[in-house]
Amino acid sequence: MKMIQFWFDFASTYSYPAAMQIRQLKDEYRFSLHPFLLGGIFQKQGLNDSPFNAYPVKGQYMWRDLERICQKLDLKFHRPVLFPQNGLLAARIACQYASAPWIFDFICSVYQANFVQNLDIGQPETISQILQNMQLDCNDIIMTSTTDTAKQTLKQNGMIAESLHIFGAPSFVVENELFWGQDRLQDAIDWSQR
Repeated sequence: MKMIQFWFDFASTYSYPAAMQIRQLKDEYRFSLHPFLLGGIFQKQGLNDSPFNAYPVKGQYMWRDLERICQKLDLKFHRPVLFPQNGLLAARIACQYASAPWIFDFICSVYQANFVQNLDIGQPETISQILQNMQLDCNDIIMTSTTDTAKQTLKQNGMIAESLHIFGAPSFVVENELFWGQDRLQDAIDWSQR
């Protein structure tokens, strides 16, 4: 079975249901985690905001589509007041602790804070509370995730994403084969078993 790279941004709407599904599948298939920031990629596409804000009709469709997907998957959903949110600190934590046994729970908790609880995930207090709720040492984790090493790891992820021609999230890569979108998760899984 081949490795499935999961490329995600904490501000990405469709990455929320993808992450929740992957948490359920992580023991059955091989996933590696690759947080990155979409902002830089969007800027190179000529956008200074999410395409869902830049093109309101597309945004209206996305919010309704996300409601349907979450309903189908039995996931809670509440449209956040602030969109897109700043997932920088959460992404650095996910980079630094990608192999930690608690990382999938952390990732899903951040997505739930954003897309269920309507909390500002750009605030360190929100991330600290998530870590505390998981009974983790929030001060140590946050301090480690604000080092130059953590910053460089996230920056490098962005550069790798570009080299793989990733243009949105979630994206899945299996041996350089790119699958874009939450609805392509099963296709990526099928490809990993070829």
